[in-house]
Amino acid sequence: MKQHDIRFAAIILFGLLAAPGAALALGSDSTPEPQQVDSYKQAKDLIDDEKYAKAIPLLQQSIKEKGEYADALNLLGYSNRKLGDKAKAMTYYTKALNLEPQHLGANEYLGELYLELNDLPKAQARLAILKGACGDCEEYEDLEEAIDDYKQAHGLS
Repeated sequence: MKQHDIRFAAIILFGLLAAPGAALALGSDSTPEPQQVDSYKQAKDLIDDEKYAKAIPLLQQSIKEKGEYADALNLLGYSNRKLGDKAKAMTYYTKALNLEPQHLGANEYLGELYLELNDLPKAQARLAILKGACGDCEEYEDLEEAIDDYKQAHGLS
């Protein structure tokens, strides 16, 4: 191999090795952090502190600023689900997935909502989508664990 061929191969290999970590670093957001509006970032902090009701207006503001986008819709679904409004959660998750069908967070959280609604087959379908979208990423592992817990709690293991 020539010197430049070796360098090219090394660059390709590095890119392949770095890609899974880069995808994981994004977490459930598909929008890179530098492109996230401040109201969205503030809402994420509130959600981390389990202040879902306070996060909702900030998420709605971020949509007014940026237009509808999957990350904000996903967190609106999540916040509403945590507050007990499963119908609103379903609406927001569906909207997020209509915009971005392989959105990791929306697929995970919709799967969890399906478990709350006792719809194991639909939760498993979300798990299959995550497997195809990211392999064994954090969202896949979290939903897989939730499904396993559900099965065990319902005597289905």
